[in-house]
Amino acid sequence: MAQAQATHNTITLKGSTKIVTEFFSYAVNSILYQRGIYPPDNFEQKKQYGLSIMVSTDTGLSSYLTTVLEQMSDWLVRGELQKMVLVITSSETREVLERWTFDLQTDKSVLEGRQAPEKSDKEITTEIQAIIRQITASVTFLPLLNDACTFDLLVYTDAASNVPQEWEDSDPRFIQNAADVKLRSFTTKVHKVDALVSYRADMD
Repeated sequence: MAQAQATHNTITLKGSTKIVTEFFSYAVNSILYQRGIYPPDNFEQKKQYGLSIMVSTDTGLSSYLTTVLEQMSDWLVRGELQKMVLVITSSETREVLERWTFDLQTDKSVLEGRQAPEKSDKEITTEIQAIIRQITASVTFLPLLNDACTFDLLVYTDAASNVPQEWEDSDPRFIQNAADVKLRSFTTKVHKVDALVSYRADMD
């Protein structure tokens, strides 16, 4: 699954970056499917992490996600990525209805060349499975999205990060009167991802 040193179960910086970037891709696709942002027939089933995950077949969406994830991967390997937020907005009112936050912490000592502590691919996969399962189960605890909705990805980086010209500044897009549901986390021992979903409390 990743560029890992198999003899010691030690994940390299590049290997960890690949794992986290891949997770973000499957997590975003799963959220878009489960929350009905795109029609169900725009998705196909893929096997990953021992699970069946719905992945978009929309070429425009796939191209957009590839571009964003490639840039995020570059920031990840440099230790500059702080968080990714998927914002779901009503197409009609432009009100923010949900906010999926993935906070990221990087072991700075690994950036300086220190070897990360050992952790097996199996342990990492098990932790990622738990988050994906929670996303899949989100329809059971999140309010129904009655409006047609769109989504945006907000990416937070260090202030000194090099940001491409085509990327635009954005406000945080917070939700008024929000309720939060903390999701599971996972760590490669190089990067740690904490997940949280916020929604409008007066919608349920």
